[in-house]
Amino acid sequence: MFRMIPLALVAALTLAACASSSSTTPPAAGGTSTPPASSGSTVQVANSPQYGSILVDAQGNTLYLFDQDTGKTSACTGACVTNWPALTVSGSPTAGTGVDASLLGTAKQADGSTQVTYKGHLLYTFTGDSTPGATSGEGVEAFFIVSSMGDKVGAPMATRSSSSAYHY
Repeated sequence: MFRMIPLALVAALTLAACASSSSTTPPAAGGTSTPPASSGSTVQVANSPQYGSILVDAQGNTLYLFDQDTGKTSACTGACVTNWPALTVSGSPTAGTGVDASLLGTAKQADGSTQVTYKGHLLYTFTGDSTPGATSGEGVEAFFIVSSMGDKVGAPMATRSSSSAYHY
C-alpha cells in the first residue's frame, strides 16, 4: 500500500507539469487558428517510397487535398483546422523543382488568409505527420496526398497492379 503512494505522487506531479501552459498567444476567435503565412512558400516535389512523386512544402511536409472542399472554398473548419493547417502565403507561392508553375495558384479564404492551390485543389499539411515526408494523413477524413500531377495519389505503389504482361 505504501509503495503505491510515491508512485501515485510521481504520476500526479507529472500530469500537473504537463497540464501547465506558458503560451502567451491567445487563441483565435472561434477556437481555430491559421498558421502564420510564409512569404512565397515553395511547393516542391519529393519522392515517396510508397506513393511516388508527391507535393511537399518548403520544410518537406507532405501536402494534402480535401475532397469536401468546394472550388476554392475550404470546407475545413473548427477542429479540422487544428489537425489540417492550410498552406498559406503572404505573397505569391513559388514552384520548386518538378512543380508545374502553371498549376500553382492561391485562393482567398473567409478568415482573410491566402491559401495555396495546385491544379485547383486547396493544399493542407497534417499535424499527425511527425517528420518531413511522412504520409500518415493519406485517406484520413477525406484528405489525400497530392501527386506531382495535382491529383490524389491513389493506392500505395506496393499495392498497385502491374500492367505488364511479362512476369519476372
